[in-house]
Amino acid sequence: MSHISEIALDDSNLPPPTPEIEQERKVAIFDLLEQNHFVLPKRDDRLVPEGPYKLNLSIRDKRLVFDVETPEDQKAAEFHLSLGPFRQVVKDYFQICKSYYDAVKTLPPSQIETIDMARRGIHNEGSRVLQERLEGKVEVDTDTARRLFTLICVLHFGG
Repeated sequence: MSHISEIALDDSNLPPPTPEIEQERKVAIFDLLEQNHFVLPKRDDRLVPEGPYKLNLSIRDKRLVFDVETPEDQKAAEFHLSLGPFRQVVKDYFQICKSYYDAVKTLPPSQIETIDMARRGIHNEGSRVLQERLEGKVEVDTDTARRLFTLICVLHFGG
């Protein structure tokens, strides 16, 4: 039961995404909703509503906001993460993605594969940073962290 069943990104103050960014977003949301692990820990002997959860992601005051609710709109948790620890890995990820999209148009498969391996490595680093930042707030598995990192990149694109 502890999983995300619905997700919303507040991108109302962001520039329109590029087609590549929009595609990344759609795939990440689809994959995340298909399978994820999202467990809110017990806090100070307070009961934590059981999942599934609705997750609203946004950037407010230069902070990444996780607003977690039950399907009945009951507040389950809210936590804010500084964007600072994500800045460099997001920047690196966007640069390697641009190289990848450019390579797909002109380079041979062996070179595309090399760039894609680097892209996955940077993506793994971003998801590791996210898992570290979420420690004590929510438990996520590696695949969930990877998909959430993609969505953070989408929000970071305009933030």
